[in-house]
Amino acid sequence: MPVFTSLSAGLTTPALVIDVDVLERNITRMAEHARAGGFALRPHAKTHKSLPIADRQLAAGAVGLTVATIAEAEAFARHGVTDLFIAYPLWIDNDKARRLRRLAETVALRLAADSPEGARRLGEAVRGSARSVELLVEIDSGHHRTGVPPKDAVAVGKAAADTGLNVVGVFTFPGHGYGHDAQARERAARDEERELGEAAEALSSVGLPARVISGGSTPTAGRWQPGIVNELRPGVYVFNDATQLALGSCTPDDVALVAAATVVSASTKERFVLDAGSKVLGTDTTPWVAGHGHLPDFPEASVTALSEHHATVVLPEGSEAPPLGALVAVAPNHVCTAVNLADELVVTRQGNVVDRWPVAARGANT
Repeated sequence: MPVFTSLSAGLTTPALVIDVDVLERNITRMAEHARAGGFALRPHAKTHKSLPIADRQLAAGAVGLTVATIAEAEAFARHGVTDLFIAYPLWIDNDKARRLRRLAETVALRLAADSPEGARRLGEAVRGSARSVELLVEIDSGHHRTGVPPKDAVAVGKAAADTGLNVVGVFTFPGHGYGHDAQARERAARDEERELGEAAEALSSVGLPARVISGGSTPTAGRWQPGIVNELRPGVYVFNDATQLALGSCTPDDVALVAAATVVSASTKERFVLDAGSKVLGTDTTPWVAGHGHLPDFPEASVTALSEHHATVVLPEGSEAPPLGALVAVAPNHVCTAVNLADELVVTRQGNVVDRWPVAARGANT
């Protein structure tokens, strides 16, 4: 199990703390899984927003990175990452057009669209770039957020190709893998394979062969079957969080990041308050976690309330709260949100602080 509780008493809390041994093990395991299945791995960097973690993913064999925004792409491009996929149906204005054009001149850039209008605006933004800019059509495989049904991929692909974009395939996010029952992850994986396969066939039938068929998420890790999908884009797996733990996507030994917090109040033996509130943990709640996070050393506890700088923890009857000043680890419900709230990640090995990594793409939302 990660050794967060043996951290130096001198650590200033609240802080987001990484067990780098667990982090590196998570990165290696996913890379090995992708290689064994014949998948290209393009991790989603919106989870960590961190240059040292990106370096580790690429060194382990990732073909490039996935990001959610132009600003995230710019942050990783400045660091020297040369292959980036912005997996979001951008709506381009003049400022974003200028920024995309600069990116297209410096990196291998892949864009996403789920409408003919959006695809045309992307193509116009990078028209004349010295580098060919790729496009993937986003498919709705059951999450019903963004993306088009497979039959509509042709209209989007044609619009992109007509403006000079290099249409290379399709992608999806199987977000319904975050389902309420044990079979949701399996169903989502099969849905993405079926819907992406149909969309790829539709594009190929009009002369737009889909050589990239991109899917995957952390909850569907291990559910992918070789044959249709050939690229995976999981993100949360580097850290994992309380939601992944509750879903069964990871074990307690796989949680690589927690918020280190100090007990600042303990009014009863079964109730105490930590100094990590919503401005550290984020405010995400999920149907799978009872409360606002998971306490590895108090697995039966519940974070029953958050305010900006307080987390109220309730223990089962008969328990005893830790003493004032004790250091307590909390795995956030949604680690991506928590990381975006932090300036830096405190890096530990065997309980000792060994480094501090800036969250380089923090707040890179445009």
